[in-house]
Amino acid sequence: MTVNDDGTTEAVQGTEPKELRRVVGASVVGTALEWYDFFIYGFAVTLVFNELFFVTGDAATGTIVGFATFGVGFAVRPLGGLLFGHLGDKIGRRSTLVITTLVMGVSTGLIGLLPTYDSIGIAAPILLTLLRMCQGLGAGAEFGGASTLLAEHAPAARRGFFTSFAQTGVQIGLLSGTVVFLLVESLGEATVLAWAWRIPFLFSFAMIAVALYVRLRVAESPVFRRMTAQQATVSLPVLDALRRYPRNFLIGIGAHICDTAVVYIYATYSLTYITKTLELDRWVGLTGVIMFSVLVIALQPVFGQLSDRIGRRPLNLFSVVFTAVWAFPFFLLLDTREPVLIWVALIIATTLGFAPMIAVQPAFYAELFGARVRYTGFAASREIGAALGGFSPLIAAALVAQAGGTGWLVAVWMIGTAAVSFVAFWLSEESKDVDITAVDATGYTASIPAAR
Repeated sequence: MTVNDDGTTEAVQGTEPKELRRVVGASVVGTALEWYDFFIYGFAVTLVFNELFFVTGDAATGTIVGFATFGVGFAVRPLGGLLFGHLGDKIGRRSTLVITTLVMGVSTGLIGLLPTYDSIGIAAPILLTLLRMCQGLGAGAEFGGASTLLAEHAPAARRGFFTSFAQTGVQIGLLSGTVVFLLVESLGEATVLAWAWRIPFLFSFAMIAVALYVRLRVAESPVFRRMTAQQATVSLPVLDALRRYPRNFLIGIGAHICDTAVVYIYATYSLTYITKTLELDRWVGLTGVIMFSVLVIALQPVFGQLSDRIGRRPLNLFSVVFTAVWAFPFFLLLDTREPVLIWVALIIATTLGFAPMIAVQPAFYAELFGARVRYTGFAASREIGAALGGFSPLIAAALVAQAGGTGWLVAVWMIGTAAVSFVAFWLSEESKDVDITAVDATGYTASIPAAR
């Protein structure tokens, strides 16, 4: 049931099981393809861009400059969240996701066509950075839109379970990007630097068609359809989100800082640390990322379902506490230079610290905001947090250089980000029983308990 402005109740028609499966499938495929695009840039910075685009005469400096452009994608993600979030709350969740698919896919494919520094000089890194900014715009709206669409289709009692598949798609994107780069690496360094690095980016052109196909077959959410039928959309969703949900907006910012910071330590910077600082073969780090990605994918629906039983808040708090506790052991195990121990470090960090937090995230953010501003509030608050945490690889590279090639300062940085998100989660209220179909909900306490 939902409550109208006049106090009467009205049922929102639920999504049929067949359509719900289609929505879940589209979310997984769409987010996987879009986040494949976003993640492969990080791998390329670590493995090739410092030699092909950011030519500084010093490999370490080139890597730091490359990670700076990696962070640029995060800097513009809040803008993407605001821009496309506005569209999502005005023209629909599904239609906006189609647009973000094109923005992300085309910009990633064009990276694969860029001439390098040797061909056009300084114009090469400038063009690369501009395309990275376009990636950031698309990424800034992708996850919020896919999660909102899923949450508004899902049955209330299993919202955590079904929305966790949005994060499954993100992790599949990470896994597929890692596998593609591992295969490209097998061609040999000379071949990779000559032309093979382009393959993962050019592959994005083909994936656009797949993503559009699955998304165009999905129905708009029943919540948004009801809003448009009642002409209940607002003119400026971001202003309404800030006015009606200021506390929740701040919680949304803080909640995303830790997982953003640490995942790019685990999935991106660890590759640099393992290959450059520890001087181990690249396959050691890439294999570790593949291992933890598979396990995190498998655990997403498990933790999502658990959150439907015990709540979002306990899992969120556990995740950030474990992340902080594991920060120093993580680098101690990496510093052993033993591949098996490196893999153990990555697997424990991600399956116990990272996986529960991100599995809960889609439902948690969808429950922070009312239907009129859900896409905007979700995407904008989350992506501001991402912008604050997304420079983590750049910060980590600088901290390791400052610490003389050791990771203890990075561990301190990870603990700091965990502390920020801990405060956000501690200040949050349990939201698993919030009725997200209520158009005029004004926060957790004013929302109506969902029917079970």
